[in-house]
Order: sequence, then C-alpha cells, then structure tokens
Amino acid sequence: MNIKLHRIYDDHMPQGYHALVDRLWPRGISKDEADLDGHWKGLAPSDDLREWFNHDPDKWAEFRKKYMSELSENKDKAKKCLEDVSQKNLVLLYGAKDKDHSHAHVLKEYLEKLG
Repeated sequence: MNIKLHRIYDDHMPQGYHALVDRLWPRGISKDEADLDGHWKGLAPSDDLREWFNHDPDKWAEFRKKYMSELSENKDKAKKCLEDVSQKNLVLLYGAKDKDHSHAHVLKEYLEKLG
C-alpha cells in the first residue's frame, strides 16, 4: 500500500482511498465537497495532546513521541482502519497549515510500520 499525505484545502487531490485523520471537521469544507471514504478521528491525537502541541514547531519532537505512544495504545483500531482500505493508494487528509509539523506525518510513519 502506498500512503500519501494531502492537505484537505489544497487542489489536485491524489487518487485513492481518502481518509480524514483530524479529530475536528475542517472549517469551510462540506461533507459533499470532502468526498471521503473514511473519517479516522479515532487515530487523531487526543484533545489534550492536540491542545498542548498547538502546532508549535518547538514541541514537535516531544509531540511526535507522545503521539506515537497514543497510536501504540490504539493498534487494533489502526489495523481495522487499514483493513477498510481496498485501494492501492491511501491518502491521509489533514487540515493543518504547517505541512511539515502535521500529525499526519507521524500517523503515516506508524501505519507504514504496521504494514
């Protein structure tokens, strides 16, 4: 399986299974417009972790470590989500403006290891 990241607000959506990986629904995007195959909010960072991180690049290393720990606790949920993907490409959609410090990078890494 090939896993790609894409910001939901950007054009040129890659082909594949489209899964929103944010806990909160992205502002200004309708459900019809999003055209999702899945909303994996259960794999998004917890509210406490998300609020603590607050997209602060200085906290990235610690955020990554804590989020990986949360994902490890939800391994069965992650496996179930991957089982639902019937296409060759999985596109993880996220809303964060900072493309380099989005939780989607950590989730992608985790899912690739689960394989």
